Amino acid sequence: MAAAPAVAAGVAPVRARFLASKEQFHAYLRARAGPGDPAGGEEQEEEEEAEEEEEVGGCQSEPPAKRLRPEDLGEDGESRGDAGAAAKEPAERKRARGQNKSRPCMKPSRYEQSRLCPSVTQGRAEKCYFGPRCRFLHDVGEYMAAKPADLGRSCVLFETFGKCIYGVTCRFAQAHLGDGYQNIVNTDLAKQWEGKSLVRNNLSKDLQHQLRKRKFTFKKADEYLRGLAKPHGNGGKGGKATGCSTEEPEVPNCTTPQEGLGNSPDCPVLPEQGEDPKPDALQTPGPTAGKEASSMKTVGPVTDEDIIKLRSCEKKKLEIQGKLYLAPLTTCGNLPFRRICKRFGADVTCGEMAVCTNLLQGQSSEWALLKRHHTEDIFGVQLEGAFPDTMTKCAELLNQTIEVDFVDINVGCPIDLVYKKGGGCALMTRSNKFEQIVRGMNSVLDVPLTVKIRTGVQEKMNVAHKIIPKIREWGASMVTLHGRSREQRYTRGADWDYIAECAKIASPMPLFGNGDILSYEDANRAMQMGVSGIMIARGALIKPWLFTEIKEQRHWDISSSERFDSLKDFTNYGLEHWGSDTQGVEKTRKFLLEWLSFLCRYIPVGLLEYLPQKINERPPYYMGRDYLETLMASQNVDDWIKISELLLGPVPPSFTFLPKHKANSYR
Repeated sequence: MAAAPAVAAGVAPVRARFLASKEQFHAYLRARAGPGDPAGGEEQEEEEEAEEEEEVGGCQSEPPAKRLRPEDLGEDGESRGDAGAAAKEPAERKRARGQNKSRPCMKPSRYEQSRLCPSVTQGRAEKCYFGPRCRFLHDVGEYMAAKPADLGRSCVLFETFGKCIYGVTCRFAQAHLGDGYQNIVNTDLAKQWEGKSLVRNNLSKDLQHQLRKRKFTFKKADEYLRGLAKPHGNGGKGGKATGCSTEEPEVPNCTTPQEGLGNSPDCPVLPEQGEDPKPDALQTPGPTAGKEASSMKTVGPVTDEDIIKLRSCEKKKLEIQGKLYLAPLTTCGNLPFRRICKRFGADVTCGEMAVCTNLLQGQSSEWALLKRHHTEDIFGVQLEGAFPDTMTKCAELLNQTIEVDFVDINVGCPIDLVYKKGGGCALMTRSNKFEQIVRGMNSVLDVPLTVKIRTGVQEKMNVAHKIIPKIREWGASMVTLHGRSREQRYTRGADWDYIAECAKIASPMPLFGNGDILSYEDANRAMQMGVSGIMIARGALIKPWLFTEIKEQRHWDISSSERFDSLKDFTNYGLEHWGSDTQGVEKTRKFLLEWLSFLCRYIPVGLLEYLPQKINERPPYYMGRDYLETLMASQNVDDWIKISELLLGPVPPSFTFLPKHKANSYR
């Protein structure tokens, strides 16, 4: 094998003929944004809209060359100095890392000054929810006079479902508005979707009302918590979770749930009730337990399941050994993104981390994280909490009201907001509470319980190998181990040797490994470590087609047009999920921009000096094989906004965007 060319430490080995300076890179993008740009063979509408954005702010302050700790995720971050001299910069300069906690946050609803009343949009103007206090417009003509121009000639909702529920407020309304602003319906197409549930696990109004009024009862959870409250010879401090024996008596001849995984991944299908403002063709509310939620009312003969609690060995099993598991990703792991990953070959998906206290309060925004698309055949939800009462009650609530194949406990979240309250990684240092949470949730769930942990809290002080046997004893069905500590974050590579050691300790309980997988070679090496499977997080954000590469054992030199098509699919899925009105469009744009902050780190296979690209190698400035490929390589927020405008039209006036993580961009 030929020797690799000399490149700076931590910088990806791009072929010399593609390399460029920052001035050349931005000058090329500015020049090609003008008239007559072929845009790498893309559609004419792309070059026309790119033409309008000629004033892109390219040469602003940029990130310095990577120094020290090349594995640091945060090294492609902001810089206040000259990038050319950055390598000689004093080491004491503070590098961009962490979250942009004070980033400007403008709600999509603020982009529309005059909004039409929802009752008018839904054709029930005479039954306005707000009555005489309504502040919205009721005159469709007045609304249309002030409404911004449509963003396109075709509406994805109308073309897919035969009807757009957003009517005149749709930003693509010209595709389905007739005379007098009447909303046209394609009856034949609409009938095909009648009664079909595309999105499940919605929060019904009835269930939300019960939670807000605290009328939802938690029979199993209360019984378990009463057992914890009894003194167990330790001074009356609540005792260890052995008190849960009142819920789950020990059965000598019962194999433990971690001894192998069964082959019944299907989640229990419960009757669906409740209201939802969207039609069944788009979303169907999840099942609720009725007014007396604590007791499931059945019709017909009483079965053993009605009066006898399932033993651990009788619970549904999770058959995911050897499967590709898309990690629960806060912000970016939304439903449209998961659909993209499913299309590329992800086997197991999990919703974004949901805070149990918010779910118990019936917060719509938190319940939205539990939604499941019908294409997600193996799907779980991840919960975060610090105390056994809220976590156990939340588990019982979800067990009765939504359809999932497993529930995961987040014991790996490193952020201060969670850690300082005792959740996330902090549970690894609170073994008593941790045990009570695991045992309690396991006692009220009918589906497997999994746990995601890190190597430990402090750097160079691994404790996962001590905790994993306890987790197995407490009743968890699987553990996922991220090969980094909380303090370490992404400043070093994942410790796969330690993951391999923990996999042996965990046996026969399955253990999935997580960390630094960006190619099929990385995945193969990980599987050779003896883990039951791999979880993919950042690698899926940087290149979601990684799942295809692993399954087909090849490097995919994906073209810029194919990558752009994936972005188109994401925007279509986003408009389906969040809506095609102004709020939905801007919400889709926001999550698209968050994803682009990771996608820009991908380096096309054909440009690399040698393969594969490593996740801890930072892309240098390079010229792509066409304009679009170069544009997608930019780490400038303004260029991401330009890409979003190619897909979703011009941004509203006063639009601002700053990615969630400081390291993801510069301005």
